[in-house]
Amino acid sequence: MIRKLWLAFAQTVTIGLGVVTVATLTTDWQPTWLPSSNKASVPTVPDFSEAVSQAVPAVVTIFTRHDDPGARPEQIGTNWNSLPEQDFDTLGSGVIVSTDGYVLTNYHVVMAIQGLYVGLADGRQIEAVLVGSDPETDLALLRIQEKDLSAVTIGDSTQLRIGQSVLAIGNPFDVGQTVTAGIVSALGRHGLGLNSYEDFIQTDAAINQGNSGGALINAQGELIGINTAIFSPEQSDGFIGIGFAIPSSIIERVLPSLMAGKVVERGYFGFVPRQLSREFAQDLGLTVSQGVMVSHVLGKSPAAQAGLHAFDILKKIDGEEIHHVNRVLQIIAALKPGIPVEVEVLRGSQLVTLTVTPGVRPKNAIERAQVGPAAIDTISTVP
Repeated sequence: MIRKLWLAFAQTVTIGLGVVTVATLTTDWQPTWLPSSNKASVPTVPDFSEAVSQAVPAVVTIFTRHDDPGARPEQIGTNWNSLPEQDFDTLGSGVIVSTDGYVLTNYHVVMAIQGLYVGLADGRQIEAVLVGSDPETDLALLRIQEKDLSAVTIGDSTQLRIGQSVLAIGNPFDVGQTVTAGIVSALGRHGLGLNSYEDFIQTDAAINQGNSGGALINAQGELIGINTAIFSPEQSDGFIGIGFAIPSSIIERVLPSLMAGKVVERGYFGFVPRQLSREFAQDLGLTVSQGVMVSHVLGKSPAAQAGLHAFDILKKIDGEEIHHVNRVLQIIAALKPGIPVEVEVLRGSQLVTLTVTPGVRPKNAIERAQVGPAAIDTISTVP
């Protein structure tokens, strides 16, 4: 294959030279588009140092400590005489999102942990308080009593493209702050069974245990995701090139509520959606072969009160066309409770328009996606 490409290039150059020679009749002329014969062709290596220097000060380590005077870590180069009489358990990573001390991380990093501390990039260790959490997106917010901190700039994950360069920053295996590079491998990953609302960025930038809650940044140094999980087959405990990050689009919806110490309020219809497959649609005798079907409507829910029925095919919600069940959950969650919206469904062969007034999504609601077996064998959350 390489030889074929080289031959094609050589032929192009020959033809181009022949045409130019007839036109100019000079022997010392060289086309400007040809590489200089005395210059080596060196591929350009991307330089992310500016992006890293911008984001690194905002990435922290989250840990807890416990009294254990007899414990001594087996660490090369440790000065045993200077060891404190306290041991530290690293829990994961976090990202400073405001100059006055708010630190964003994964909920699973700090869940049910007492005595939280944040290790800043400059070496300071500061006690932290959990001020808010949202288990349904696996996000949590800590607060440290410091001012004039280096905070990350939150970017726009909706502008990401597959193949775009990204960098992961965190503290894997407690070796210290580490930066790894990769690309956006996929967007909108869902159905992994990790969170209620999944819209993950998939990346091959290396992340491992301890990276949870750390930053995924773009080439401009902006936060476009929080590293959360890796795909890890049963026979492997390490990273194999498939990692997942919560996108900044979700972060920006959740963060204001967490900063205010409030429960994240989401819209609620009260039905179970199901992604249609061609085979499933044929078995049910439906007139369509793809889309999202209402599998079940909960009694006395906003959906039931509006007249939504099982086996209705969702066509539009609040003006947006419906193609996938994951998007249905996101649209409904973003609706303001109490504000009516129009829902267009296909019922048999008839298009029906309903008006649904969303309620407030109750805790542990069962409005979850039914998408069939997961395509990935094992998903392990990075502790």
